[in-house]
Amino acid sequence: MMCPSKRHEGAVRRICKQLDAQLLDTHPDHICANGPEIEHPAIGRMRRPDAVVIPEATLDEEGLAVDATQVLAAVEIVSPSDPGNDYGEKLADYPAMGIPHYMPFGPWTVETSEFRRYGRDG
Repeated sequence: MMCPSKRHEGAVRRICKQLDAQLLDTHPDHICANGPEIEHPAIGRMRRPDAVVIPEATLDEEGLAVDATQVLAAVEIVSPSDPGNDYGEKLADYPAMGIPHYMPFGPWTVETSEFRRYGRDG
C-alpha cells in the first residue's frame, strides 16, 4: 500500500476544515477526524477512511477503532493507484456498516475549487 501524497493529505485537510465549520451548526458535538479506523464487529468489517464525521468524545474512548454506529459520514479521496477500492469495495462496505453518508453527502457542502489534481501543477 502506497503512502498518501501531499495533495491527497491537502484535500483531506481542506475537507475536514470545511466540515468542522459546518458541524458547529448541524452537529455541535461532532468533528471531522482524519483517519481513525472504524469497525462493525457484527458484520466483521473494518475500514480506515481518509476522514470521518464522529462525536468528538469517541476519540477519548479506550480501544483502537471507532464503532461504525457512531460514524455519520466517511470521506475518501480516490487513490490513483487503486480507484476500484474506493469506487467498489468501500462503496459497498460503508452502507453495510450502517454509515449513512459517503461523500458527497447530507446537510454539508464541500468547496472543491482549491483541490489539486494528481500529477498536475497549478
